[in-house]
Amino acid sequence: MRIAFYTPFKPLGHHHPSGDLVIATGLYAYLSAKEHDIRQTGSLRARWIYWRPWSWVRLLKDYRLAYRQVMHGRVNLWLTYHTYYKAPDLLGPMVSRTAGIPYVIFQGMFSTKRRRRPKTWPGFILNRMALKSARHIFINRRDDWINLKRLIPEDRLTYVKPGIIPEAFVFDRDARRQLRQEWGVGREPVILSAAMFRKDVKTEGLSFLIRSCGRLAASGVSFKLVIAGDGKERKKLQQMADRYISGRVRFVGKIEREQMYRFYSAGDLFAFPGIRESLGMVYLESQSCGLPVVAFNNGGIPEVVMDGKTGFLTPLYAYEPFENAIQKLLLDKELRQEMGKRAAVHIREHHHLTRNYRNMETVLMNIVGEKSHVG
Repeated sequence: MRIAFYTPFKPLGHHHPSGDLVIATGLYAYLSAKEHDIRQTGSLRARWIYWRPWSWVRLLKDYRLAYRQVMHGRVNLWLTYHTYYKAPDLLGPMVSRTAGIPYVIFQGMFSTKRRRRPKTWPGFILNRMALKSARHIFINRRDDWINLKRLIPEDRLTYVKPGIIPEAFVFDRDARRQLRQEWGVGREPVILSAAMFRKDVKTEGLSFLIRSCGRLAASGVSFKLVIAGDGKERKKLQQMADRYISGRVRFVGKIEREQMYRFYSAGDLFAFPGIRESLGMVYLESQSCGLPVVAFNNGGIPEVVMDGKTGFLTPLYAYEPFENAIQKLLLDKELRQEMGKRAAVHIREHHHLTRNYRNMETVLMNIVGEKSHVG
C-alpha cells in the first residue's frame, strides 16, 4: 500500500515526547517494516486551530502540498493518527475527498460534552465532521469505541489492543546492578515513576505520589523513590519531595525511550496515579520489564493492567488505598516478584504490537482492494 500518514496533534519526531507520539511512531514503524510505502504528510499542528485564524493560511498551503504529494505519488489511502476536539483533522478529509482515496483514522475520539462549551464547540463540530467522513476508524480504548458507536456504524469501527514491542523492554540484570549502585539504594526496595513534568495532570499525579510516599515514610516503611522525567515543574516537584520525603527520592532526568528498559530493570515496582490517563505507555513498558504497577482505576489503565494480578488499581484520588497497595508490594517481596512475572507474560500475550496490528493491516489492505476494484 501507498499511504499518506498525518498526525494533527504533533508531527513525528516532535521534541516534546508523549504517549500519543509513541503510539503514532510505533504505527508508522510497523507499517514501514511491513514494506508499505508510508509517507509522512502535512506538518501543521491542529491544536486549537479554530481559535488561531493566522494558521488557516498555513492549512491551505499544507492542503496544496499534501494534494500534490498524494496525486504525484499515486497514494491509495490516507491514514490519520488521532483526531479529537482539541486537534481535529482538517487536512485528511479535504485531501482524501479531492483525490478520491479512502480516508482512515487510527484513534478517533468523540465526546458529546464538548458541544456544550463555547471554547470547545468548534472543535467538537470539526472533529465530528472528520470522524463521519472516515471510511474506517481504529480505536485502542474501549471507552472510545463505545462513544463512537453513537456516531459511526459498527462495521466501520475496529478495536485494536494497545501494544509495544516487548523485546525492547526486557529485564537487564547488569543495568539493575549498575543503576542501583549509582542511586545508592542498597537493598531497599525501589519505587519507580516516570512522567513529563508538565503543569497538568502529570505533575498532579507525581505530587499525589510524593505525598503518599511521605506518609509511608512517616509510618516507618523502608523504600527509595526514583523519578524519571523533566519539564517546567521540576523545581516545584523537587521542593515538594524535599518537604515530604527528604533523602528518599532521586530525580534522574529525562531518559530516552530506548534506554527506559534499563531504568525499569533497576526498580521493584512502578507507581504513577495516571489521572485521566488515556492509556499510559509507561504501564505497558514497566510491566514488560517485570514490574508490578500501582495506579488509579481510571481512563485506559484497566485495559493494560490486570488489577490484583499484574498490579493494583485504586480509586481516583483516594490516598489510603493507593498507599496500602504500594506498602503491600514494598513489604512482600514474593508477591511483587510473582506479580512482576505475570505482568511480563501478560504484555507478551496480549499487548504485543506486531500481533495486535496485523488485523488493522488486513482491514487497510481490504479497503485499498475495494477502492482498486471499484476503479
